[in-house]
Amino acid sequence: MASMYEQLMALPLFQGVSSERLSALVEKYPFHFLKFRAGEVIVEPDQPCTHVQFVVSGAAMAELRHRKLQVVLRQLLPAPNVLAPHHLFGLETSCPFGVTAHGECGVLQLRKSDYVSMVQVDKVFLFNILNYLSLHTQRLRSSLLTMSRGSVVERLAIYVGTFTTQLSQQVSLEYRQRDLCALLGVQRSVLTRTLDDLEQQGIVAQQVGVVEILDLPGLLALALE
Repeated sequence: MASMYEQLMALPLFQGVSSERLSALVEKYPFHFLKFRAGEVIVEPDQPCTHVQFVVSGAAMAELRHRKLQVVLRQLLPAPNVLAPHHLFGLETSCPFGVTAHGECGVLQLRKSDYVSMVQVDKVFLFNILNYLSLHTQRLRSSLLTMSRGSVVERLAIYVGTFTTQLSQQVSLEYRQRDLCALLGVQRSVLTRTLDDLEQQGIVAQQVGVVEILDLPGLLALALE
């Protein structure tokens, strides 16, 4: 159980919380530990976010499908990680992506109402969630500007960066070429040349209809140059 506490304390929502305080909260609130086998569904696409869910062992695979275009973004979320916390509140409180277990996976979940109670009584939790949501909002604001006027590399980096985290691994895009071109607002020749350049830099690897992001920090850094 101690290792689980350490993993939770490494998450942005629990940073600054002592193991003693976290232990007391686990005893007070009904945290539920769920085990999933490989391939089992943890979250359905568009499922209402009624719980805060933490990957505390193993890893989960998240898949985001564009609603109108054949573009699929996949990412591996290893423990410790939190699933879609920025969709807990607001007008749209459904998870936009589906999540399945990648091998054996342990998930600790807490009802949203209980998490709200924790935020109300402990300022550390309040500041953590505010900082998390503010960072996400600021990234989205930058994304809108870059997606409309930035280079192809910047647009690709912003799209990937908006839906991934610093802990994301095995990030990939599966796409139909004309749809990815429509998403990024570029011609096919420009997209092909851009992906070839990124591959030569060791940032991506290409197969037919699939781009694997080998260096996610490196790709995101290109959007800030």
